[in-house]
Amino acid sequence: MARRGFLTAGALLACSTLLAACGSSSDSGSRSDTSTSQQPKRPITAVAGCEQAWTDPADLSPTRKPARCAPGAPAAKPLAQKTKLTVTAGSLSAEYLGPIRTAIAKGEFAKEGLDVDLKQMPATDAITLLAKGQVDVLYSAPEAGMVNAVKQGFDIKWVAGNYTVAPASKTGLWARVKDGRTGDAVDLKNARFGTLVGKTSVIMYPIENVLAQHKTKPTDVSFQQLDGAGVPEALKNGGIDAAWLLDPIWKDFEGKPEYTFLGGQPLGEPLGGMLYGQNLLEKNRDAGVAFLRALIRTVNTYFAGDYKQDPAFVQELAGTLGSKPELLKSVPAQIVDWEIRGGTTDRVQKMYIEGKVVEAPALPEDKLVDRSFYAEAVGHPTS
Repeated sequence: MARRGFLTAGALLACSTLLAACGSSSDSGSRSDTSTSQQPKRPITAVAGCEQAWTDPADLSPTRKPARCAPGAPAAKPLAQKTKLTVTAGSLSAEYLGPIRTAIAKGEFAKEGLDVDLKQMPATDAITLLAKGQVDVLYSAPEAGMVNAVKQGFDIKWVAGNYTVAPASKTGLWARVKDGRTGDAVDLKNARFGTLVGKTSVIMYPIENVLAQHKTKPTDVSFQQLDGAGVPEALKNGGIDAAWLLDPIWKDFEGKPEYTFLGGQPLGEPLGGMLYGQNLLEKNRDAGVAFLRALIRTVNTYFAGDYKQDPAFVQELAGTLGSKPELLKSVPAQIVDWEIRGGTTDRVQKMYIEGKVVEAPALPEDKLVDRSFYAEAVGHPTS
């Protein structure tokens, strides 16, 4: 059961294009007339313990240290009125859900006056509800579906990152080795790729980068859609030539001469995280800041470093996620990172447009990204 949870986590990074019904909805309240307007700037004051809680978004160094506050910071600032928030995610057992599920379990949201209801829901369904204001927060990524929704006039922003992979992690693109070739000489032309969804997913961004390193374009390969359990199974039985394997599935292929690891997610660059819709972007920004403040405090208190070095916490986290401690320990700890790097949405949109899942022109970053919520939570002016 624990392994299935990690497999289905891929669906969160591989959601398909926004349902057509979202763009053709007759609900006039589902679109925001202010989606392209700038919200008035709110005063930002320094936050104790968060003096080192900001890094330059332009810093794309793979060795960049993520921003951090002191443990227990930023301190809670309870809302004047208790507020219920509905949060959705494609999986509730994936390791990257650790911070939000820990925040619920430890009462960090409650300290802010928030009652957080976390629900499992496919991202394609959830983004429609987010756009209509029926969901407050979506844990997903700047997928093609999000970009298309914003192009259709819905107010949705990527407001916080989630994590980057540790250098020792081999989450990424794995391929079968043919004819005794080494990994550097793997020929990917006409290769069959196993995928959960395909070109609408943000995960195609690192896949495209790895393909380029092997002088191959996405148009040179074919994508075969499989379910989570079917991807590694097809790679084992020869039904596909390559696949993107998540934690801890790649451990089954490590050290075996017939498989090779070709590359993974760019180091230091989160590709997913929290998406806000009109409810928190426009109607209740205080609750939007409070949500991230609680989440950031949880990161600083429990996930600031290599949290897998603490056996007691690994045991506790496994229980929270419904996983097994030995499964969590089998792969490196994720580097939790709430910040969003500059240009990520530019790079993924280029890929979407080339893959013909998003129409040109690309949207400017400020139509898709809003760093002001976490900036206010840690007390750092964005400009």
